[in-house]
Amino acid sequence: MRDFRDAKAMAQTLTEALAAKSVSLSHSESLELIARILGFRGWNVLAAKVQASQHATAPTASPVAIPPGLTELPIFPMRDLVLFPQTVAPIFVARDKTRRAVERAIAGGSRVLVVAQKHADDDRPNALQSLHPVGVTASVINSQTQMDGVLKVTVSGLQRTAITRLIDGEFLAAEIKPIEEQRGQSEEARSLSRMVLDAYRIYANIDLSSLPVSQRVRFGLPSPENPTLLADTVAQRLPIGIDEKQQLLETSDVVARLEKVLELIRTARPEQ
Repeated sequence: MRDFRDAKAMAQTLTEALAAKSVSLSHSESLELIARILGFRGWNVLAAKVQASQHATAPTASPVAIPPGLTELPIFPMRDLVLFPQTVAPIFVARDKTRRAVERAIAGGSRVLVVAQKHADDDRPNALQSLHPVGVTASVINSQTQMDGVLKVTVSGLQRTAITRLIDGEFLAAEIKPIEEQRGQSEEARSLSRMVLDAYRIYANIDLSSLPVSQRVRFGLPSPENPTLLADTVAQRLPIGIDEKQQLLETSDVVARLEKVLELIRTARPEQ
């Protein structure tokens, strides 16, 4: 299971992900941020902990390989989260079945399917009609058990994915089909991206030039030259309901998605 000893790799992943969003962050700054995410005061404290643990024996999970060519992944059903591609989010796991899905994911390559439930009060979302048809394949980048026994899992979204069949066993899994984006690099998409970026900065009252680097990471937005990433980043941040976010997730046409995001920003923005 991944833990704080993966901190350097996590920092490198963070640096690369932010660079893709046109946000500049040095490796040392990424290390400091990762240290704080993992609950340490700074990188020096975490580095000492890593060094002290080098000879510790870590528990290992029995690997269960996914047969070649089978697009099957463990499912994390979410009550109140719609994850988007290329975004990072913490997930808090209390249900035993989802805990087993976490263990299976880590044993089998750290890939999972994160999908929203149709009803937040459903404690056993183990049927197709209980889940939305589209989720996101994601990578588990960290997991740790908290003091209250709840498992905190940090995941990074990868790609829109449709569920083709559910497999209900010790953990919930699904056979999946990746969804391809459409019109993501069209001139129309880039033009809409610029409009979305301008509208969101006004809506959120963001002036990056006045913020320190550590806070720019939080508020930084991708370049309009990457319409797909910009649409998903803004969609993740908008204060809208689960159903509206799910509609955006299910919209694979990037131009249509940007149009919806722009309309949501304009609707949410207070009257001037």
